[in-house]
Amino acid sequence: MKFIVSSTQLLRQLQTLSGVLNSSNTLPILDHILFELSPKELRVTATDLETTISAVLHVESTVEGRLAVPARLLLDTLKTFPEQPLTFSQADNNTLEISSDQGKYALAYADAAEFPQAVEVTDASSIQVEGDLLATAINSTIFASGNDDLRPVMSGVFFQLSSTGLTFVATDAHKLVKYARTDVVAPETAEFIMPKKPLNLLKSVLLGSESAVQIEYNESNVQFSFDETVMVCRLIDGKYPNYEAVIPKENPNVMSINRVQFLNTVKRVSIFSNKTTHQIRLRIAGAELHISAEDIDYSNKAEERLSCSYQGDDMQIGFNARFLTEMLNNLSSEEIQLELSLPNRAGIITPADGLEEGEQITMLVMPVMLNQ
Repeated sequence: MKFIVSSTQLLRQLQTLSGVLNSSNTLPILDHILFELSPKELRVTATDLETTISAVLHVESTVEGRLAVPARLLLDTLKTFPEQPLTFSQADNNTLEISSDQGKYALAYADAAEFPQAVEVTDASSIQVEGDLLATAINSTIFASGNDDLRPVMSGVFFQLSSTGLTFVATDAHKLVKYARTDVVAPETAEFIMPKKPLNLLKSVLLGSESAVQIEYNESNVQFSFDETVMVCRLIDGKYPNYEAVIPKENPNVMSINRVQFLNTVKRVSIFSNKTTHQIRLRIAGAELHISAEDIDYSNKAEERLSCSYQGDDMQIGFNARFLTEMLNNLSSEEIQLELSLPNRAGIITPADGLEEGEQITMLVMPVMLNQ
């Protein structure tokens, strides 16, 4: 095996791939990146057995070869180089030699035959989505997914594809986010649950990208292909809860307020809340919103007043400030609407502006019981 490649180009691809690697593996081969060389092309692959990601680089080469290189050692080395061509060549005693302008470096490689083979997504349905649209959908929902190992279906994002549009949902039973697009449709109805780790990888790579992403899926796996990169991951097995049933349909009390002012006030007042419950109280009457918090154990309390636009009955409701903050942080609109029905029913937050044509975001936050 021998090839010449740009140091920054190789580093950029390997940094994307390294997101799939675990910090500790039971199988030593999983700490490696697979190099598959063919004339003029190098395919690099990393896997954690659940998710496999590979990318193709254009290199100077006339030969073929396969071997597995220790990921951490190679990445740490590449990070120190300025942009330059590097020559990789297979040397004696099972080492891969890197030649740079500064010197030579030898890494012990592993046998490529040990590297796990990627799953092939057969009998697949497919859909094409713009990269940035997919990244926005992930970004808008993933923060609301849970971390409960006992309920794995809620630890991912639920994809619903249909002829009327695409819907992405995440919930941890305290908060729920539904992101929908009616401007992209699927050829047939399908639904599956994507795990968090590959979604975070996609989000970081695709944000701002205009590339088309080909999504192919079957009952157990999904494959994303874009820009000479392919990611295959195993889906979360199980049935997603009926999220539509928990979204209150009748919400006669509607408040409109500036998002940034509301967010800053919630952050400030919540500093004085109980450190276990993070409970804040919202009292809405007329065109005024009072936000207060109290930590009885330490005699700390705070209250702020904001002007808002409100239609409905005077109301008091309690929320966990951390959930509210997360939701308001993940919106980009200037104004938001908070729709309420009763103090013991979920509140619904929607952006009042800033959405693209065909884009909808609905956020639901469960209330907490107030001590009167």
